[in-house]
Amino acid sequence: MSIIEFHSSKDLELVESLVLDLCDPQEKVNALSELRKKRGMFKDLAPMLWYSFGTMAALLQEVVLVYPTLSSPTLSANASSRVCNALGLLQTVAAHLVTRTPFLAARILLYLYPFLNTTSKAKSYEYLRLASLHVIDALVKVDDTEAVNFLVTSQVIPLCLRIMETDSELPKLVATSIVKRIMLDEFGLQYICATADRFFQAAMALATMVNALAEQPSARLLKHVVRCYLRLTDNPRALAALQICLPNPLKDGAFDNCLQDDPATRCCLQQLLDNLGAPAGGGAPRPGAGGPAAAGGGARHPGPGPAARGSRGGGSSSQAGPSRAPWM
Repeated sequence: MSIIEFHSSKDLELVESLVLDLCDPQEKVNALSELRKKRGMFKDLAPMLWYSFGTMAALLQEVVLVYPTLSSPTLSANASSRVCNALGLLQTVAAHLVTRTPFLAARILLYLYPFLNTTSKAKSYEYLRLASLHVIDALVKVDDTEAVNFLVTSQVIPLCLRIMETDSELPKLVATSIVKRIMLDEFGLQYICATADRFFQAAMALATMVNALAEQPSARLLKHVVRCYLRLTDNPRALAALQICLPNPLKDGAFDNCLQDDPATRCCLQQLLDNLGAPAGGGAPRPGAGGPAAAGGGARHPGPGPAARGSRGGGSSSQAGPSRAPWM
């Protein structure tokens, strides 16, 4: 059976025509828009894009053509939309079982990093960052250590951390999801916790988000943040540092209302506090990340739990940075 399957011969003719139009300067803009809108109709659009002569080059051409505008506020909404359509098709290729491995091997993601490095708050630039993040997110949604290895060694984590600290909610959400999935991989967690600087950068970005969420709560964003913290407690040195620097809003019940309809995240938050209440170091067994605490498997956090009320005063400051002592 062919790796390319469509609902009917009419569907196949339509997608073939649109893919061919990607290499036609007169038809390219329309083809980009139509293929992005219709990509959900075609289960195996990705192999056709990848294996059609000149198509991937045409998509990358859309990406590099806007590079000169990235250092100045001259990117128009139309130009941004056109590039985002191309990025949407790259996301389709990155997500497909047949094409994700060659896509990763071709290092195409490196072409997207300049978009992640932009800082303009204009929507045209924000859309580029968001579309680029979706391409990366498509790769890490699958349990794939090879993808994680490439991402961490190509320095995508600092780019995501900056977006987590400074961007609007949607880019923050996808960037935090990417960092969380990298952490869930054993190599990714070891990489982040290997040095004080790497852990410090991640912890400061997460703390900045927690303090912002305490002012403007978002349950869907907080869910990813809590799971990042919980995963970090699987590393003994990160656990020891978090016992000192976990932001107060996670300890004093500031998010009770935000999480009242999300029992899974409430459970993760309590598990995080339980883990931090246990002695650090020595590789002592603790409850696994995300799972329920084993009976008697660790002392409860000495401070107030997520359901507690009262003052946020006392203890470590919510603005405090992580201690570097565990890495010394």
